[in-house]
Amino acid sequence: MHYTSVASLGLLTPYALGAGILRFGCSQITIERLDPLVEPGANPSAHLHQVVGGDAFKATIERTDVSRLANCTTCSFSEDLSNYWTANLFFRARNGTYKRVPQMPNRFLDGSVGGVTVYYFPQDLRSKVTAFKPGFRMLVGDATLRSKEGQSPRNCYRCFTGPNFEGDNAAPCADPVLDTAGFPSTPCPGGIRSNIHFPTCWDGENLDTPNHKDHVTFPTGNAYACPSTHPVKIPQLMLEVVWDTREFNNKDDWPEDGSQPFLLSTGDPTGHSQHGDYVFGWKDDALQRAMDSNDCFAASCGTLATQSFDVANKCAIQRTVDEPVEGWLDSIPGLG
Repeated sequence: MHYTSVASLGLLTPYALGAGILRFGCSQITIERLDPLVEPGANPSAHLHQVVGGDAFKATIERTDVSRLANCTTCSFSEDLSNYWTANLFFRARNGTYKRVPQMPNRFLDGSVGGVTVYYFPQDLRSKVTAFKPGFRMLVGDATLRSKEGQSPRNCYRCFTGPNFEGDNAAPCADPVLDTAGFPSTPCPGGIRSNIHFPTCWDGENLDTPNHKDHVTFPTGNAYACPSTHPVKIPQLMLEVVWDTREFNNKDDWPEDGSQPFLLSTGDPTGHSQHGDYVFGWKDDALQRAMDSNDCFAASCGTLATQSFDVANKCAIQRTVDEPVEGWLDSIPGLG
C-alpha cells in the first residue's frame, strides 16, 4: 500500500476527518531465532524471525515500559522503540538447498535495510482510538497453520505483476486475483508482498494474555463495531513486507513437480502460518498524539520526531544465536 492507496481502502480523505495515518519504514535490527513473546528466555527459539524496531529486543523483554529500556530504533519515527517481528521467507531450490529471500525497500521508503513497513490508523478513520499502553503486547496469526481454515482475517500475499510494485492498485487483501491467503502458485515478476493485520478491539484491562491473543479481537458486524467483551477501539496496526523473489523466478530452479518453492521459516510451504508479533514501545503519549492529529499522513507527522535511515540503520544489537542464516543452506535454521 502506498500514499494513494488510502482512497482504495474505501475511506474518506483523512485530513477532512482529522484522522492520524502513519506509514513508515523500520530496518532489520536482527535476524535470528529469538521470540520473547511466545518463547521468552529460549535461546534459540523454534524458528527464525526478522525483527525491527528498538534495541531492547532480546530473548526476554521485561513486562514494563519498553521505551525506557531501549536507546535507539531502526524505525524512521525515532519515538517508536517498539519491536515488530515476522517469520522469514526461504526459497527451496531443486537441489534441496535453501536460501533466505531478501526484502526490498517499500515504495517511497528507500534507505531502509530489509525490514518492515508499519502502519497505524483508526480502522474506519471516523472513530477515535485509544493508543496502546506501556507493557502492551500481542500476536496475530498461527505458526502451526497449514491451511486457510483458522487463518487470521486480512492476512494475505500479493503477487506483483511487474517491476516498481506493478499490481499495487488495490487495498491489501482486496484484489481477488492478485491477493491470496497462501503463497502464489506461479512466479511473481515483481516480488511478493505480505500483509499482516492486527486486531483493533481491546478488553481495556489486560496488557497481555497467556496466548497473547485473548485480550484483543477483530470487530464484529458492520461499522467496525467492537464487541462488548472488547469495547476499546485501538489503532489498526498492519505490517507489510515486500519479499524480493525476482532472483528465484526461473522455474528450472523450482521443484521438478512444479510446486511453488517458497517456505516460511516455520517450515510451512503453504504460507498460511504467516504471523506477526508486537511489543509496544512508543515514548510517552507520542502514538496517541499522532492518532488524534490531523497533521499526520504516512511518514509525515508534525507531532512526531523523525530520523533519517542513515541514523536508524546505525541502531544495532549483538546477535546471540550463533548459526548461519544467509547464503545457501542445507536446511532452514532450527529445522535441520
